[in-house]
Amino acid sequence: MKADYKHSVSLDIEKCKGCTACLKRCPTEAIRIHDGHAVINSARCIDCGECIKVCSSKAKRATHDSLSVLNDYKYTVALPAPSFYGQFNNLDNIGYIIRGLLDLGFDDVFEVACAAELVSAYTRKYINRDNIKKPVISSACPTITRLISTNYPYLCENIMPILPPIDIAALLAREKVMEEHPELSPEDIGIIFISPCPAKVSYVKNNFAGERNYISATVSVRDVYFAILEKMNKYKEEPLETTEAGIVGIGWASTGGESSAILNDRYLAADGIENCIRVLDRIDSADITTLDFVELNACSGGCVGGAMTVANPYIAQARLQSLKRYLPVSPNRPASDWIPDQYFHEKKVEYNPYSSLSPDRKTAMRMMCEIEELTGKLPGLDCGSCGAPSCMAFAEDVVKCQARADECTVILKRILKEKELHSEVLEREFERIWPSPEKKGKCGDDHS
Repeated sequence: MKADYKHSVSLDIEKCKGCTACLKRCPTEAIRIHDGHAVINSARCIDCGECIKVCSSKAKRATHDSLSVLNDYKYTVALPAPSFYGQFNNLDNIGYIIRGLLDLGFDDVFEVACAAELVSAYTRKYINRDNIKKPVISSACPTITRLISTNYPYLCENIMPILPPIDIAALLAREKVMEEHPELSPEDIGIIFISPCPAKVSYVKNNFAGERNYISATVSVRDVYFAILEKMNKYKEEPLETTEAGIVGIGWASTGGESSAILNDRYLAADGIENCIRVLDRIDSADITTLDFVELNACSGGCVGGAMTVANPYIAQARLQSLKRYLPVSPNRPASDWIPDQYFHEKKVEYNPYSSLSPDRKTAMRMMCEIEELTGKLPGLDCGSCGAPSCMAFAEDVVKCQARADECTVILKRILKEKELHSEVLEREFERIWPSPEKKGKCGDDHS
């Protein structure tokens, strides 16, 4: 695990009320409640953004670049994700969006959907190989890739060894600019990805594409949406710009779009992080052996459900269906002998567990026994009032000396009741904090 891993999900402690909404929703148990506010374990966090979606206090947020980053470059190219198109109501022409991005200040637009079609074409060839481990798992969702790298050591080889569409789009966009504008240096060109989720922001921040990371900055779908909406509402004539993507590329925005493009019925497509974990568990235990391809999207509905989007994911899906109606299937189909060697990962995804109980095996085994013993003594309610998402997680925290056993409120209440310590001391304290209704004059004799 990279010690300097850069996350895009952050916490505003001043806004956090210490509720357990994010605690219960986090799929990797990366959140604890301490001292009245949430604490995020960086090693466990996979930047899925679920905590952002459920936080009523807006204490969780996605960190990304602002639109002012356009001023840092002489020439900027927008990379809109396919999910961006589904944010707009009553849209019948993607050209309006492309024109809006140009009017916003971008010098050019390269659609990620075009690169997605190239990946689909290559996937169709890749899954027919005999020397690969199946089922092949899509590498498009960085949350799923990180989840596998930290929790599923035997599935790392199943991940498709090709860069996701955002990287391929960035590479092709930069090559296009360099060819059309040889007077520009690489530092003058800003490739700006419009991201629907924090996981893709973290992917870019941590330079997972290695030397081939051609993305300069990431801005959110939400920010760009509101920035160009006013401009688009003023358009009265048909735009000259047209989309260069087809049904296949735009279909990547929602669940099943990537799978349906491989022209193979031996596939599985799932969305929602809990459902994805269930599928990975089944693959890891060899319960699923008859599939060639697995598409997993951490967000419900696919990328249209990202934490940095605006529209309801299912409404966005319906809008995309309408947009795809008059588009070609795939204008970006490569030649039959097209093999994108430059798009391969330099090395496959490696297993990097987020933590271990102890570097010493005997000590780790002893701690594991202590965790199991303490878990058996806990109530098993997984109520979260101790600040941990489950009784087992709380037991692990206690054994690691990151929590005290008396922080379990259920056991504490039981002990107080057994020792009859609650009768006088606690009643006085509760009267001080919240006087009884009788003393506050809120309860009378007439209850009619």
